[in-house]
Formats: sequence, C-alpha cells, structure tokens
Amino acid sequence: MQNEHASEQRALTISMIGTLWMGLAGIGAAILSNSQAVLLDGLFSFVGFAAALFALRVIGRVQKAPDRIRPFGYGSEESIFTTFRALSLLGVVLFAIINALRSIGSYANGQLPPPLLFEPIAVYLAAILMTCLVLWLFHQRAWRKGGKRSDILKLEANAAAFDGAVSAAAGVGLFLVASIEDGPLAVVAPIGDSLIVLVLCSMAAIRYFADFRAGLAELAGVAAPKASYEMVLGVVNEPIASFGGKLVELLVVKAGRSHSVVVLFDPQRPVSAIEVDTLSDELEQSLRQKLKHANILTVVTSSSGDSETH
Repeated sequence: MQNEHASEQRALTISMIGTLWMGLAGIGAAILSNSQAVLLDGLFSFVGFAAALFALRVIGRVQKAPDRIRPFGYGSEESIFTTFRALSLLGVVLFAIINALRSIGSYANGQLPPPLLFEPIAVYLAAILMTCLVLWLFHQRAWRKGGKRSDILKLEANAAAFDGAVSAAAGVGLFLVASIEDGPLAVVAPIGDSLIVLVLCSMAAIRYFADFRAGLAELAGVAAPKASYEMVLGVVNEPIASFGGKLVELLVVKAGRSHSVVVLFDPQRPVSAIEVDTLSDELEQSLRQKLKHANILTVVTSSSGDSETH
C-alpha cells in the first residue's frame, strides 16, 4: 500500500513538472508565433498542472481507512477528481471555441489576424512531443507496477498520450496552413489557425465529455463495469457454495479504485450470527486478494425477499 502511494506521488510530481514546463512553453511559443492553436495547447497543459497538484492531495486521502464520517472509505474522491478535471478542461475548450469564432468573425469583417511564425512552432512541437512521450511511458510504468488499480495514474497516462496527439494534430494542421498560403485556398489561410483550434476543440470535447460522464456515473452509483462484476462473482461463488448457500444477487459499485460489494445469499438452512460473520470474513479476505480497496456487505436473505443485514 505504501509502495503504491509512493509510486503515485512520484508519478504525479513528475507530471506536475512536465505539464508546468509544457504550459509555460506553450504560452511563450504562442506569443512568439501568434498561434491560437499553440496557446490552446499550453492552456491544456496548465490545467493538467493544476489537476496534478490536486491529485497529490487526493491520493493521500484515498489511502485512509473507512471511518464514521466515510464508512465506505474515501475512494470516491478519485471519481470526484476525475469528474472536475474533465469539467475544467471542457471550460478551456469552450473558451478556445469562443476566441476562435471571434477571430473568424473579425476576419469576415475585414480585419486580418497577425501572420503565423512557424520557426517557434516547430521548436515547440518537437519539445512537447518528446515530453509527452516521456510522461506517457513514466505513468504507464507506474500504473502497471501498481497493479493497474490507480484511476489517477491511468488518467494521467491517457492525458499525456492525448496531449501528444493534440500537439501533433496542431502541428500538422499549422504546417498545412503554411502550404496553402500561395494556393487556391489562400483565402482561408489567415484564419487557418482558428479553424485548427475548432477542430482540436471538437476532438478534445469528445474525449473530456467521455471522462466527465464516466466520473459522474461513478459518483451517481452506477453499477461497476461487466469485467469487475464477473471478477467479483468468480471470487464469491466458491465460498458461498462451500457454505451450502445460494447466491441470490450480487451488487458491485466502483468509485475510483474502491469497490463496494453487496452479497445477498440464501443459506438454505438456519444459521447463527457467528457463521455469517465467518463467511463474511472469508469473502472479504478472498476479495481483497483481487481488489485491495474493497468493502463487502453480506446480506442473509431468502427467495421471498426477507433479509437481515450483516
């Protein structure tokens, strides 16, 4: 547990350094090149830096054991982080779309935007793509080393890969704009940068809205993915069968790295509280071999629906 925590902290510290550098580089390159697309790239990086800063606090809290205030633990804070990170990035997307549309509107009214300077863009893109690759490799390694349990490390790895893809797409688009300045499409060249921003925002909005929906679903208590359900089902079936009982229903909810499991079973015979306690402990121990952050609730029930909670 401590190794997992230390690995996450180290990875997020590296992420903070990397995204801060990319944000500053993006702002600087945008000023030197007059490019809105590069500015958008830098703003995404600044949001990533702020997210990593908050994530450091979150990973400290999700390690805490359940208590009276949070009887099911603090795992949901990881879902809260994922949701609001995506919401913040959607705000940046909206800001960029409005600015791009304003630039296009100004051009339509006869106001030419400042010309793009491609030398700073080329240097910036080379540095950013290398940084994103290093961050992605680092986070992937930390995520796999931690047993693929940390949603935060997975999110940061995916964010590094997506940032690299967005930067590469921006670079391709900007150099395409340079290639059409003297051709039949020269009329749109002055607003090519703004058009690229709109394309990038469309790509980003799809990705960040998906992250927002996924985080919101966990906060709303939507059932865990099928893979998680089937894994838990495989764990609880054998102890219940050995007990001589019958599994009536299994409920699995995921919040961040934590899973809350409710096992409803029919013992098919009179049982004592001690027997139920023993089975509950066995289920919990078996489950935690697969899921370190799992809470299990055993419910004795019958086919008629009468139940007693353990």
